[in-house]
Amino acid sequence: MRRALVASESALGVSSPNPPVGAVILDATGAVAGVGHTQPPGGPHAEVMALRAAGDRARGGTAVVTLEPCNHVGRTGPCAQALLDAGVVDVVYAVTDPNPSAAGGAATLRAAGVRVTAGVLDEEARSGPLRYWLHRQRYGRPFVTAKMAATLDGRIAAPDGTSQWITGPASREHAHRQRGRLDAIVVGTGTVLADNPSLTARNPDGTLMSHQPARVVLGRRDVPADAALRDGRAPLVHVRSHDPQAVLDALPDALHVLVEGGPAIIGAFLEAESVDELHAYLAPTILGGGASAVVDRSVTTLTEAHGFRRTAVTELGDDLLVVLEARRRDR
Repeated sequence: MRRALVASESALGVSSPNPPVGAVILDATGAVAGVGHTQPPGGPHAEVMALRAAGDRARGGTAVVTLEPCNHVGRTGPCAQALLDAGVVDVVYAVTDPNPSAAGGAATLRAAGVRVTAGVLDEEARSGPLRYWLHRQRYGRPFVTAKMAATLDGRIAAPDGTSQWITGPASREHAHRQRGRLDAIVVGTGTVLADNPSLTARNPDGTLMSHQPARVVLGRRDVPADAALRDGRAPLVHVRSHDPQAVLDALPDALHVLVEGGPAIIGAFLEAESVDELHAYLAPTILGGGASAVVDRSVTTLTEAHGFRRTAVTELGDDLLVVLEARRRDR
């Protein structure tokens, strides 16, 4: 199952709006015969990719899948039937499908005489690549991560406006790897006009990663015709509003969205309680002045502060990445 979880990571940002699923086929002796992950919409699901890799070795074998095999006909056929056609005799999966239109694969398999085991590494699967799809299934909107790269005193630029580079190369490389797994990156028109970012996901050698998230601009000002965001390397979505909900409504297929800024945009998403996770890249530097990482004028006293729960701290060169989960009422 952990091998299937690793395989599912390759579907992040690629499979949306379908879940990023991983699958492993074991032959009758228990040896790995095939591994696969969900392809872009309209393409094969993880089970079909793994079955293709396994070929005839799937007959009499076992399928290990991170999500219950689907049982409906959408853009592709039902994976439960594909497993039956391949002669698989055992199916092991982690998470039961919460989508009523796709669920029921386990029952179909059992009715056909296949041994089915559910819930293997369920919690690991729920907190892994599937977490973003499961979030949309539950809340009807994408999972939102807010990102800031700041000094220890929360500054993203010096008083004279200089900001490159506050964090080091290890932090920037990590941030690009994260971009390559996203559906969309959100910035405000102020950031576009001031910094002219490209918002691409790049490898350490500067080449583009195979998957590029959509670039989303929030604000009423125009995006210049010569802006780097208009280079055609990824979709550009301009939401002429200051409402975070308008951004989420404009991304009906997105599972994971990153809010990069500027400070007022991050503040707006916080005020709207639309931030699920915060990635704070902290440099071992103090400026003592300059632009703050977040601007949210809705908070006037300590009891109104946005609360988070720390989930991870990672050293990235001289920097720290602090990952925090939002504390708020379940909606």
